[in-house]
Amino acid sequence: MQGTATVLDSTTPAALSIAGVSHSFGAFKALDDVTLSIPSGSFTVLLGQNGAGKTTLFSLITRLYNNRSGAIHVYGFDVRRQPSAALARSGAVFQQRSLDLDLTVAQNMHYHAALHGIARRDAAARIKAELTRQDLLDRIDAKVRQLSGGQMRRVELAQALLHRPRLLLLDEPTVGLDIGSRQGLVDHVRHLCQAENIGVLWATHLIDEVGPADQVIILHKGRVLAQGDVAAVVASAGASDIRDAFTRLTGAGRPAAA
Repeated sequence: MQGTATVLDSTTPAALSIAGVSHSFGAFKALDDVTLSIPSGSFTVLLGQNGAGKTTLFSLITRLYNNRSGAIHVYGFDVRRQPSAALARSGAVFQQRSLDLDLTVAQNMHYHAALHGIARRDAAARIKAELTRQDLLDRIDAKVRQLSGGQMRRVELAQALLHRPRLLLLDEPTVGLDIGSRQGLVDHVRHLCQAENIGVLWATHLIDEVGPADQVIILHKGRVLAQGDVAAVVASAGASDIRDAFTRLTGAGRPAAA
């Protein structure tokens, strides 16, 4: 059952395009013929319970795993055949924390910038700009372990944006955060998406992180069950709201609220 997908200008490549991707771990099929598209400027929620395949999909997009079937393109660049070009256009915040707790915020971010080949002088200016945008410039010399969970997530987001990606991937970014920090992070990323025309894929199992204006993809047991704008997915499922649509499509019970 499919919702109405966002229509793209045929001359503009999608921020992310995935076609016919499957992936297995031994006999277990984690992803089964996944096909989806994320336009530039679209905030798309990848909604699925734990174990649905969200993290496996992110690992394929970011080349932590090699996709042996189907195709994954970032702004038209094949992640398998043109990995440098594809990865240069994408930034990621993973479910597991990536910061070194014993380094300062600045040290962590300079290390990340160096991995992307950003000269130290340019990196310093970009780090200052991104931390200012996250309202964290006053914490630039703090050890990461001195930050709150929400502040750590915002540093990881600032770090992911240093090389100015056009696609932002966030895998369960609000896990462990309090309600205020969760809402602040999702609001900030939605603003980035709109203001800078960044394509965003936000993976979550929390139904209240889906906004009424978002695109949504429902992933269940490695398969895409529906994708499109929220209203279209709800209507196609004959449901009253997105929570009810998820339950009807997956038969897996109601997703978590917070």
